[in-house]
Amino acid sequence: MQFIKIILVALVFIVNLTIAQPSWASKDFTKGADYAEVTQALNQLLTVRDNPEQAGYTPEQFQQQLSQLQSQKYVMETAIKRAQCQNETGRTLGIYANKPKKSPTQLYYLAAGQITDDDWDCDGIYLPAGSQVVLTPNGQVQELTEPIAVKFVDGTQSIARTNPATGAIELNVAPAKVFKAGEGTWLLPTLSQADIDAQVPSPQIID
Repeated sequence: MQFIKIILVALVFIVNLTIAQPSWASKDFTKGADYAEVTQALNQLLTVRDNPEQAGYTPEQFQQQLSQLQSQKYVMETAIKRAQCQNETGRTLGIYANKPKKSPTQLYYLAAGQITDDDWDCDGIYLPAGSQVVLTPNGQVQELTEPIAVKFVDGTQSIARTNPATGAIELNVAPAKVFKAGEGTWLLPTLSQADIDAQVPSPQIID
């Protein structure tokens, strides 16, 4: 009798694993809006592969855009956890995040040395006017004349660092989009870095 009970419990456990996706299973980001958008943009870009100049690209710009879209698509196809933002700037960082099915994307504050909890989606980063930034790996330093938000695709593990030589904030991955005030749906307040440093870091977004 005891043996039969053990067999039944084992069968129930196996059926449960088969029917219900376990909480530790990999995320599938290929079914989201980001994946559809990147795939569409990549397909459209490939239609002008033979004549990129007709679409307004130099061969170098075409290759750069192609590489970025392919990289974003690869991230979403291989990511095993939600997008996270890591703050290695040495200062408080404004980030855009949401808890899936529980909260909309809004601005939070991430303390220096912290990384967002993988229960949250870190969708992007807020960069205030006056910031020295490098928005793409191996890119040029630029000073922002107005605040911007940079958006990452699902599953991106982004790191913002301050370059000790230039003082510029550098990103380890190129953003999928860059928003200015009035673009997109995210709130872009007018904040200085001093204003951000004065904010109390948001405890709910870290583990």
